Amino acid sequence: MFYKNKLALAGSGIVILLFAVSLLAPLIAPYDPGAIDLKNVLASPSWEHWFGTDQLGRDVLSRMIWGARISLKVGFVATGLAILIGTILGAVAGYYGGWIDAGIMRFVDVMLCFPTFFLILAVIAFLEPSIWNIMIVIGLTGWMGVTRLVRADFISLRERDFVRAARAIGAGDGRIIFLHILPNAMASILVAATLGIAGAILTESALSFLGIGVQPPTPSWGNILTAGKDNIDIAWWLSLYPGLAILITVVGYNLLGEGIRDASDPRLKK
Repeated sequence: MFYKNKLALAGSGIVILLFAVSLLAPLIAPYDPGAIDLKNVLASPSWEHWFGTDQLGRDVLSRMIWGARISLKVGFVATGLAILIGTILGAVAGYYGGWIDAGIMRFVDVMLCFPTFFLILAVIAFLEPSIWNIMIVIGLTGWMGVTRLVRADFISLRERDFVRAARAIGAGDGRIIFLHILPNAMASILVAATLGIAGAILTESALSFLGIGVQPPTPSWGNILTAGKDNIDIAWWLSLYPGLAILITVVGYNLLGEGIRDASDPRLKK
């Protein structure tokens, strides 16, 4: 059971905390994340600035709190787009089979031939760096695994008795796919979505670190890390705190996804 899995509960706590921080950012951030204070440039952590300041004197804690909103937005929008595309293609391939299945899966194989991160870099190079472009590109390059997963579930479920009964009473393909088979495949989709959010957050942070993701002055954990790279010898806090935030967030979503998978697997139920 999910509530007996301590690691899954820990992951849930991390995810809930991230949600709370994102929603309450205007209330809990001690400073304006864009406020420049040239008298406190690269100030080390203190009671006034718990996580120190950056090269422009901006409070790092405030920027990280607001950056959590960026991570949450990228994770949900990019993963939602990937889940939508992957679910539709996987459902069609798994339900109809034959040449439709073969065509869709060969397209999936072609897409998987390209390293995802380098494909994202190639596409971003031709687009204006913005958060919406980042979310769309991550979503459009992250649906292949979901397609395979949903296809496998549909192949397994399409011959079940409840599907045959639905066909016997005259239910159309659309009704069978969306009202009968898809709800039974939602556990796998939910796990894929949870793990996908972690991957999307990590990808956005990497792109922002490289300078082609979320652009300053908008705060992002990735572009805070970039400032840390430029000042690694004298401002260790610019690398440590956002790095830990990314690590804890990704681990939290992975633990939550693993917990949901274990809870939905009938072989693990006692």
